[in-house]
Amino acid sequence: MNKILVTGGAGYIGSHTVVELQQNGFEVIIVDNLSNSLIEVLDNIHSITGIKPHFEQFDLADPRLTADFFTRHTDLSGIIHFAAYKAVGESMEKPLGYYRNNLMSLINLLEGMKLHGINNIVFSSSCTVYGQPDELPVTENAPFKPAFSAYGNTKQMCEDILKFTVNAHPVKAIALRYFNPIGAHPSALIGELPLGIPNNLVPYITQTGIGKREYLRVFGNDYPTPDGTAIRDYIHVVDLAQAHVVALRRLIEGRSKTNPEVFNLGTGNGFSVMQIIEAFERVSGLKLNYRIVDRRAGDIEQVWADTGYANNELGWKAERTLDEMMASAWRWEMALEGR
Repeated sequence: MNKILVTGGAGYIGSHTVVELQQNGFEVIIVDNLSNSLIEVLDNIHSITGIKPHFEQFDLADPRLTADFFTRHTDLSGIIHFAAYKAVGESMEKPLGYYRNNLMSLINLLEGMKLHGINNIVFSSSCTVYGQPDELPVTENAPFKPAFSAYGNTKQMCEDILKFTVNAHPVKAIALRYFNPIGAHPSALIGELPLGIPNNLVPYITQTGIGKREYLRVFGNDYPTPDGTAIRDYIHVVDLAQAHVVALRRLIEGRSKTNPEVFNLGTGNGFSVMQIIEAFERVSGLKLNYRIVDRRAGDIEQVWADTGYANNELGWKAERTLDEMMASAWRWEMALEGR
């Protein structure tokens, strides 16, 4: 059985990926500092899969603790690295914390891989590496544009760190550039659970719908888009998690064609903020209270993926529709409230 380290595995995308890995026969070790997640997630993973993953709580940005972990786990077949600060708006207010956390955690992991002969890493990257692309849909070959946020810049820098590391050491890497993950597991046992005020659109929508928030702020309606609100490519988190299993197997089986490989993970469709609100209203039967406010620093106008390379080369495709995504997010929110 292949043993896999999943960093940030108690988080939103991480927990869904742990479920998919366990259901595909992998043994999982989670490392998470629980800065934006809850330990109870492990019990919910257990409820879904029947397996409780091994868990260690520490900060991967700490080189001593990370080095100690690797001395105790030398038999890893690979790593999926999610652990990072991830909020665009917050990164503009706390850039140094983002650079320290996001860069050092990757560097410490790569040091451990180099020392202990662990050769495979799937890296959680982001469409923010593209900035505002010149052409849409954006392909993996699009050049990095100046980052709109410190968060996006950390992902650009991490991809550069990977690129130079794999050239110098026997490490194989795949960087998965996510677009906008939303939704929740069909069991409604795991989903997006931001601690405090949500930074992402969909949990803010569902928390407003359930009554936790008074109203949703829509950041700008003066973008050059059909309805004036920003456009993103939204992908169901389970589709996204399944892509990680495919990418990991590709590395373990030695099927990569370049090193590092890069894949866009999206649906190939762009939806505006207003279209997301309308989808929520359709699946919930509610009218959402929202207000238009000024644009938010760090946000780009519009982006969606060209998914052809991931579809053809990985043999993976996002399957779930926007209404399915929003319905699962709403079921998760209601389950949290015991409804």
